Amino acid sequence: MTRRVILITGAARGIGRAIADVLAPDHDLAITYKTAAEDAAVFCQQHPQTLALQADLRSADPTALIASVIARFGRLDGLVNNAGLISAEPPPDAFDMALAQDILCVNALAPMALISAALPHLPRGGAIVNITSINARFPPASAPVYGASKAALENLTIGCAKALGPRGIRVNAVAPGAIERDYAPRSAEMIQRFTDETALARLAQLDEVAQAVRFLLSDAASGITGTVLPVSAGFRL
Repeated sequence: MTRRVILITGAARGIGRAIADVLAPDHDLAITYKTAAEDAAVFCQQHPQTLALQADLRSADPTALIASVIARFGRLDGLVNNAGLISAEPPPDAFDMALAQDILCVNALAPMALISAALPHLPRGGAIVNITSINARFPPASAPVYGASKAALENLTIGCAKALGPRGIRVNAVAPGAIERDYAPRSAEMIQRFTDETALARLAQLDEVAQAVRFLLSDAASGITGTVLPVSAGFRL
């Protein structure tokens, strides 16, 4: 069976790395990273078929990124728009336009640009998965632009699903909740606060998010498009 080729943005660590770990045994992967070159190199050593591409999605040429994937593998079957930017935002009365533009660019506009660049190569049966956030529905007071950017990505997901359905290309999203991250540990107090708001009384796990993405990319999800799937342990049900 031909191994499908998937491009995952921001896959050197965190959620993107978990997705790459789950897909690597039976997919050929292209991953992007911004600054985590060492982490990307380790992954490539573990999975030599992987293509790693350095890219700052605020300025990267999406057409060139896709061209690099095609040059290496000769095809592209799926895209996971995982890379995201979250930053300490100033209060509304000190709004930072440059920061807001960066957040919106990385979290919403760059994914749309990559979708556009990928479309000439995606076959019927191709799949796109965007990584959003529960903050699209529950925007934090400390990061309203981030919440807005993820809400925009969810709307782009649904709109693209409608537009690309006739071409047999599915577009879905996974919306993770709070996750314990080994590269950015949360305080015990923060973990407890999030845990208290989940139906399962725990945080979501990286592998749970990754498995949801794997499912949505697979033929098992061939009838699913335009869906935003929360993986949040039942946050604020």
